[in-house]
Amino acid sequence: MRAEAVVALILGATVAVAHPGAQQPVAPAPRPALAAAAPAGVAEAPPTEVALGVGVPATAVFLGSFNAGQGQRYYLYGSTASFADLVTYYRGVLKDRGELVFDAPAVHMFDTGRFREEAMAFPPSVTVKDYTWGGKGGYLNPVRGAQPARYPTILQIVPATAGTP
Repeated sequence: MRAEAVVALILGATVAVAHPGAQQPVAPAPRPALAAAAPAGVAEAPPTEVALGVGVPATAVFLGSFNAGQGQRYYLYGSTASFADLVTYYRGVLKDRGELVFDAPAVHMFDTGRFREEAMAFPPSVTVKDYTWGGKGGYLNPVRGAQPARYPTILQIVPATAGTP
């Protein structure tokens, strides 16, 4: 299995602790690099399919991007389509069967480029994850009050970096 290639995003919180009698206030440690900060109320523009290197199904809604390290970003999309429908879609688009890397919850990966360890944090790929596994309601829509309230399936796209075949 290629479980090591599946990305787990963990958002950490930083806490500053004040020490009695300290001369200077303690500066908080830097937070992990996520998406480039957009002004409040301004949504990040979705990347083009050319920039992604792969098509995005009509049912997919851009949720945001995150710094993957080493000059790479990964892009998250929520979809109202089922896990099986999205796996079928990418099998047709990419002309590749991909690999089921986890049965429960179902996670299917499609490699879209060559992984170069010296220049990349993650392999160029499309990952499809079922967020309805185990009776879950789906991935919560980050826009409060928006419809759908939850996405049953999430896509994670890691494009190849410039100069990578």
